[in-house]
Amino acid sequence: MRMSAEERRESVIRAAMVEFADHGYNGTSTAAIARRVGVSQPYLFRLFENKRALFEAVVRRCMEEIKQSFIEAAEGKTGEEAREAMGDAYFRLIEDRSRLLMQLQMYVSTAAAEAAGDRAVGEAVRALWTDMWDSVAVASGSTPEEITDFFAYGMLINNLVAMGFPLEHRMWQGFGWDQVKKGICTTKGT
Repeated sequence: MRMSAEERRESVIRAAMVEFADHGYNGTSTAAIARRVGVSQPYLFRLFENKRALFEAVVRRCMEEIKQSFIEAAEGKTGEEAREAMGDAYFRLIEDRSRLLMQLQMYVSTAAAEAAGDRAVGEAVRALWTDMWDSVAVASGSTPEEITDFFAYGMLINNLVAMGFPLEHRMWQGFGWDQVKKGICTTKGT
């Protein structure tokens, strides 16, 4: 059965997320993405103007999925209960290693682009982050300080999981979150 252009575009975004997550922006070739999807490079460029446009689409998708997950988890809850539900949802999201690594690559790529004088990527990423921050604040009814703590813990979690710290390691002791105690986030495969 033949895929529509939108279905093919979706396949390209998913494949590109894995490639960019594993190899970063500069280390990923559009040829590798095209091979992963099973399309030609010229077809890939009919869907996305260039590699940068594809990277930005992947960044938008990654951030949007995280934001949506947070909003859905917080539905009907407020304050600490909402933040804990969002934390649980986040642990489930980052069990997909490519989603976790894509976030880390996004930060590195933004810094590299800005160091090279290209502020456009950073502006786009900052706008997405601001939107997610504001959405989490509204969805949870939390104060700016509580949102800061929520995202600070999230960034620490990203790093601990990316470095492969097992949940039994002392680095996790200060969290006290139920999801860590229950082992929702495993470092197997992440």
